[in-house]
Amino acid sequence: MPAPETAIDCHVHVLDPLRFPYASDTWYVPTPAETGTPALLAQVLDAHHVQHALLVGPNSGYGLDNRCLLNTLAQGAGRYKGIAVVPNDAGLAELQDLKAAGVVGVAFNAALLGTDFYANTAPLLQRLRDLDMWAQVQVEGDQLAAMNALLQDNGAKVLFDHCGRPKTAAGLSQAGFEALLGWGAGGRACVKLSGCAKFATLPYPYADAQPYVNALIEAFTPRALVWASDWPFLRAPARIDYGPLQALVHQWLPDPDDRRAVLLETPQRLFGFTGSK
Repeated sequence: MPAPETAIDCHVHVLDPLRFPYASDTWYVPTPAETGTPALLAQVLDAHHVQHALLVGPNSGYGLDNRCLLNTLAQGAGRYKGIAVVPNDAGLAELQDLKAAGVVGVAFNAALLGTDFYANTAPLLQRLRDLDMWAQVQVEGDQLAAMNALLQDNGAKVLFDHCGRPKTAAGLSQAGFEALLGWGAGGRACVKLSGCAKFATLPYPYADAQPYVNALIEAFTPRALVWASDWPFLRAPARIDYGPLQALVHQWLPDPDDRRAVLLETPQRLFGFTGSK
């Protein structure tokens, strides 16, 4: 297995129920094995030569409660940036406060909540555009086809989770994935090469995800692609380990300059990471 390269992980969660108890009405209560405290996260990142990470507020456990996320950002001394979960009517002042705390975007989780849940978010997207923040969108199957006009019309930068979570049996021409590829030339979107376990039907190394990864690399180029682990692997269908996920990047991007762009340079440029940890 190749040695780890210096990297930025663009999708991890912090889950610290002893200090920040889970919401009583959460969608999913993480198991003890899925706990991801700030201390555990730092240990994992250090062991794998990962300088920085983008912390994503999880619907599981915390819902709209960003306290654990914000505490980790405050204690991280610049190591982390954040993606918050906010109500659809979040106002400008709330978003400005989040941005000042190190949050660079807001999560839109249609894969969990459905596309209709976000039908009223045009004003939120406009506020994100005005603040130069990201709309981080997680869709699956053909959901993007239903949301595409909303996302295109409002001018916000869009960060797509987990390769768009296509249906691997449906082929590259499925409507949702074609809509995702259509963002490649526009300069407003970035895609995370991540989350193969969420959409591949084959086990690691997820051979049936490879055509979709290849198509994204061609459409977006390494200047609009980033890598992510999805640690600590909530609701994973099978065991996942961090090191093998890193090794997949060598398979996807054999050229070292392309790997460096995806692992380091592109997230530095797009999310404002600077310096070493």
